[in-house]
Amino acid sequence: MISDTKTVTVRAVRALKAVRTTPAPVTCALIVVCCALFVIGPASGLNPMDGTGDALLLAQRSYFRRWGVIPAELFTGSPRAALTPATALFVHGSWVHLLGNMLFLYVFGAMTEQRMGRIAFLLFYLGCGYLALLGYAAAHAASEQTLVGASGAISAVLGAFLYLFPRARVTSVLPFLFFLPLRLPAWIVLPFWAALQWVAAGQATHGPGVAYLAHVVGFALGFAYAWARYGRRKGPRGGLGGRRWQPGGRTRVKAAPAPAPEGENQP
Repeated sequence: MISDTKTVTVRAVRALKAVRTTPAPVTCALIVVCCALFVIGPASGLNPMDGTGDALLLAQRSYFRRWGVIPAELFTGSPRAALTPATALFVHGSWVHLLGNMLFLYVFGAMTEQRMGRIAFLLFYLGCGYLALLGYAAAHAASEQTLVGASGAISAVLGAFLYLFPRARVTSVLPFLFFLPLRLPAWIVLPFWAALQWVAAGQATHGPGVAYLAHVVGFALGFAYAWARYGRRKGPRGGLGGRRWQPGGRTRVKAAPAPAPEGENQP
């Protein structure tokens, strides 16, 4: 048991080292901004000016409603509401939500950014993230629940990664297999994850929880963008578009990205 745990840990460290060899300043900047905003915001609970107890909960609720997406207000023609799908990408509801999203943005974003280029990747991330939240809001136009988180944009990164690097080995921990780590190619793991999001989206309620539909929309947009941009030229190493190309070695992760919360997710 100790040996197995040590092996998994060593593999995870090696994977992170491999990703660090891939220059990804935009990915790192996005992570820094999200983390900084979370720490100084009321969701972290670290700012004494936000108070404690009921005062903290009130501050968090107000913060989410100000910067998050409220579907019922998004299509009213308000310029402020129209900006919220962009601002919501940098707001997270809890430490688990933030750290899960940032981990997978770091792992999958580095290689995707290098393949696309810095400016193109930034525009891709923001554009797909905006459209993913917009798609969810359009499907739940009467909802008063607040939607925050970068999961729609990160799901788009996963979709693009699937097209660009389908043969990259992804180490996944599956709960129904007693958390046994399995190394599988991205073309198996990521479509399986997307299918789970689709099934969950069909069963989701309108109450606070996970905005699975935003994940589905983001993933589809990311894959479609990569296909449209790279499908007619020589593709990346291991990609679906043609000749093989791959910087930084194989990518290994342990799980699917943490989902964005639908509603006012409190710590």
